[in-house]
Amino acid sequence: MRPLSPSFLSSRATPLAEAETVRLTSRHLRAGLTGPLTEAARWGAVPLPIGRFSLHEIHTKRDIPLLHTWMNDPAVARWWELDGDEEVVRRHLATQAVRTHSNCYLGCVDDEPVSYWELYRADLDELARHYPAHPHDVGIHLLLGPAAWRGRGIGSLLLRAVTELVLRAAPDTARVVAEPDVRNTASVAAFERAGFRRAADVELPDKTAALMMRHRPARGTGARP
Repeated sequence: MRPLSPSFLSSRATPLAEAETVRLTSRHLRAGLTGPLTEAARWGAVPLPIGRFSLHEIHTKRDIPLLHTWMNDPAVARWWELDGDEEVVRRHLATQAVRTHSNCYLGCVDDEPVSYWELYRADLDELARHYPAHPHDVGIHLLLGPAAWRGRGIGSLLLRAVTELVLRAAPDTARVVAEPDVRNTASVAAFERAGFRRAADVELPDKTAALMMRHRPARGTGARP
C-alpha cells in the first residue's frame, strides 16, 4: 500500500533525510537517565506496509509551525490541550527539553512528518505515583497529526513498530506503558491492536486513564519483541 500524501504535507519544505541505520548494540546506547531513548533518531528506518518509518529529532524553528497546525485540529486539541498560538507548542517542547527522562521526536513515513512522539522513562515520571512501576518502564505518547492518516489502523501499526524498537534498543526495559484518557476510545483501541493490554484504570490529576501495558515476550517464545 502506498503512503498517503495529504496536500499540505506534500507541499511542505525540505523533507527530512532518512536516518542512518545503526546496529543497536551497547556501544551506541548513551549513558544517563534516559539511556537508549536519547538515540531514537539513530535507530534507522523500518519498512512498513505504508512506507519506511523513522524517528527524527525535533528542530523547533522548522517544526513548530507544523506541530502548531496539528495541535489546533479540534480532534487533537480535545486530548492534548495544546491548541492556541505557536508559543503554546514552544513552551511544551521547552518543558520536555529540560526533563531528564523524556525525549520528543517526529515520526516520518518516507520522510514525510506524520506523527509526534514522546518517549519517556515511566518509572521516573509522575505517572509512577499512580501504578506499580518497574525499573526502566518506558512510556509512550503518540499524536498522529494529519487527519487523513487517522482512522485507518496506521496508529496501531506505528505503535507496534516503535514499541518493538524500544524493546530492542533498551534491554533493561521489560514493559512499555501508556495512559490514554479512558474517553479516547480510538486511542485505547489502537494500543490494544498494537499488542498492549488494558491493565487497569487509574486516576491521574487531569484525567482517568486506561493503563495500557505491553510486556517483552519471554525468551524462547519465538515472538518478536
